[in-house]
Amino acid sequence: MEALYPNIHQEIIDRCREGDQQAQFQLYRLYYKPMYNISLHMVNNATDAEDVMQEAFLNAFTKIDTYEGKVSFGAWLRKIVINKSLDLLKKRKVKFEEINEKIPDEEEPLFMDASDFDINRLKKAIMQLPDGYRVVLTLYLLEGYDHEEISQILGISNVSSRSQFMRAKVKLRELLQRDQVFSFN
Repeated sequence: MEALYPNIHQEIIDRCREGDQQAQFQLYRLYYKPMYNISLHMVNNATDAEDVMQEAFLNAFTKIDTYEGKVSFGAWLRKIVINKSLDLLKKRKVKFEEINEKIPDEEEPLFMDASDFDINRLKKAIMQLPDGYRVVLTLYLLEGYDHEEISQILGISNVSSRSQFMRAKVKLRELLQRDQVFSFN
């Protein structure tokens, strides 16, 4: 079967399928940092993110024959990392609130002027959000999932996903204003 999504690392992936440990290490080095960042944003703990990474890569290498090239390898691996991160959050008994409230039709932008912020302070503020808010915000803003996809991933309603995202934005603004990271006019 020919891959639908051309992959720039296909030669390395093919070697991984043959059990080549050096190729596995190459793939690990190529994808570790972005995948670690995804997990860290979700689980909010460096040690837990490391554990998630070990499990995710082990899972990916064990099941690499199931990668069909319908999406990029990075997207396939990202889904494994997100699922492993969510598994950890479930073990921690993180609950995602089922919120039924009216969501404004127009979503206002999170930031008024992108030139006014410090990315490191923004990351720090995101890590201070409650787990449910942080996960929804991460999946929506950083990973590009829409609320329908988030609701399916987390097992909550679409309205709850939107509500938690809106609450996360409000809380994030409060944290950033408190730290005077942004100037809101």
